[in-house]
Amino acid sequence: MVSTRCKMMVKEELKKLGLHFMIVDLGVVDIMEDISDNTRALLKAGLLESGLELMDDKRAIMIEKIKNVIIEMVHYAEEPLKVTFSEYLSEKLDQNYTTLANLFSEVQGTTIEQFVILHKVERIKELIIYDELNITEIAWKMNYSSVAHLSTQFKKVTGLSPSHFKLLKDKRRSPIEEVGN
Repeated sequence: MVSTRCKMMVKEELKKLGLHFMIVDLGVVDIMEDISDNTRALLKAGLLESGLELMDDKRAIMIEKIKNVIIEMVHYAEEPLKVTFSEYLSEKLDQNYTTLANLFSEVQGTTIEQFVILHKVERIKELIIYDELNITEIAWKMNYSSVAHLSTQFKKVTGLSPSHFKLLKDKRRSPIEEVGN
């Protein structure tokens, strides 16, 4: 689940099945009662109809947790991180970063760092389109050490400088759900 809309769809499926929940958050659902195999199958089918997936595999669940932490950090955080991203991810998931990075690379075929960069570039596009912040403010907000560093990464991913992107009439962005997949 990577958006408010996804969370709403999950809540609806849970309500249809008469399930009570305490938490429906990005990638996590805490159901108050034990559910039967039949109810689990119905939930899985209902979620699939909505384009969502019920995950049972521990590795897949951990990958989703990693992705959700990245998405929350890049797209929804108000302030830049005060620690390194590896420390932040390790703390959030209570796991060693090397273990998380190796799992992510093995399953996804890309690094956590590359996944973060792709999401940062999408967020930068969004901020450029909103036109509320200048590029220096965007660099600070996105936790870059300099405008040059932001510009280099942006150009590497998009083929355009941020200023050239800003001039484009057709500012194409990707939905969060499709970034890095």
